Amino acid sequence: MHAALVEKLGEPPRYRSLAEPHADARTELVDVLAVGVHPVTRAAASGRHYTSTDRLPMVPGVDGVVRRADGSLAFVAARTTGTMAERIVIDPARAIPVPAGADPAVVAATMNPLMSSWVVLRARVPFVAGQSVLVLGATGNAGSMAVKVARHLGAGRIIAAGRNQTRLDALLAEGADDVVALTSDAGATAEALAEAAADVDVVLDYVWGAASEHAMRAILPARTDPARVLDWVEIGSTGGSTIELDGASLRSHALRISGSGFGSVPLAVYGRELPEAAAAIASGALVVQPRVFALADIEQAWAYVDRPGERTVIVP
Repeated sequence: MHAALVEKLGEPPRYRSLAEPHADARTELVDVLAVGVHPVTRAAASGRHYTSTDRLPMVPGVDGVVRRADGSLAFVAARTTGTMAERIVIDPARAIPVPAGADPAVVAATMNPLMSSWVVLRARVPFVAGQSVLVLGATGNAGSMAVKVARHLGAGRIIAAGRNQTRLDALLAEGADDVVALTSDAGATAEALAEAAADVDVVLDYVWGAASEHAMRAILPARTDPARVLDWVEIGSTGGSTIELDGASLRSHALRISGSGFGSVPLAVYGRELPEAAAAIASGALVVQPRVFALADIEQAWAYVDRPGERTVIVP
């Protein structure tokens, strides 16, 4: 069979022939229909992600949509074996059902950017409909999808914060009630965050680093009731891997900081929560547009830069 193969870290995968995988009594051989080229996919393939392996050569791809032996569709995560191949072996117990008739490329493009915010709001924090949400880093694909997910799950008020003003303006038509531009003017940004997001219940943070530090310093003193719980969930680190936070901020405010990702969220939670997410994607309620490339064109696909609202997808 054919597959994409990373032969050297830092270089794009190559189109190669590999031996056919074989299932055993506990696994299942499936046909791969579509695989998203997500930021985490690129990071893992380059050795820069916390789940990366240094074993080479490797098949990249952290998830994908497959056709099972009975003809049904499923979404699967395969972080250690890779998914950019014509066929892979999966654990059938971890296959997420995808509705019949769904477009595999759309599901592959959407599920990864959707699942981070979906799992946080459904299972990582005690979010209930009507609460308010700040999305920090809302102009990327996952952050923009988080705005839509929060609205889909019943958030009462949603504030989108990011650096791309054009994308922020567009989010006002996609579910955001207010937007805050993260600019180089620290004072103006802090004032805007304090005014718009002082009393939010949940922060979905795709940025971390200095921007999150500044956001915390702006929001916490502005809260009407410091004893009201604020769940701050770190999901991505585009702005840096660390922050500085003084102990007084934690003592004087009901601030709960957590992270969400593979490791902090049990696999059983994904299995429980993602079938409904797949149904929402299939219905058209939550969609990222796929930019489809053939597996044979993996090097071209790897060099492609996604536009807002778009995700590169490999179709074997």
